Amino acid sequence: MDEFWVFGYGSLMWNPGFPYEERLTARLGGYRRSLCVRSYVHRGTEERPGLVLGLDRGGSCKGVAFRVASDHWPETLAYLRERELVTSVYLERHVRLTLGDTRQVSALTYVIDRAHTQYAGNVSIDEAARIVHGAVGRSGPNPLYVANTAAHLRELGIRDQWLESVVAAIADLEGAN
Repeated sequence: MDEFWVFGYGSLMWNPGFPYEERLTARLGGYRRSLCVRSYVHRGTEERPGLVLGLDRGGSCKGVAFRVASDHWPETLAYLRERELVTSVYLERHVRLTLGDTRQVSALTYVIDRAHTQYAGNVSIDEAARIVHGAVGRSGPNPLYVANTAAHLRELGIRDQWLESVVAAIADLEGAN
């Protein structure tokens, strides 16, 4: 039997939008979670872009792996492509994960295309906070997206100190206003 896995590292972790059979924490080597994508639609605008998460090269990333039943795979794949490939800032990749129960599986995920104009590169904590603070898009305020991601990571027992530092810097900016 073929197994189909999807790796989520951002909002997909708490809002997958597709049916799944199993959900486990997982680690992906060679990539790290990063606020490296300029958002012109969901969390910002062309005039005031926000930042959303992407998988960028280097390090490792803990997230969530979803096992999708083979009979749900075609519509899940179509859904993910519609959700993740809207502006082609992400590249679809099959990667090797280590699941929380130590199994090794192949999974589908989406990594940043560093050649895309929306790639923001490595931004500092203060720069990320300034960009995120005040940015709003179709899916709501950018600070809420970042705070929700950090909160959901903590609920899963995943610590992302860089992201938590961005949340704290955003709070400092909001307190200053």
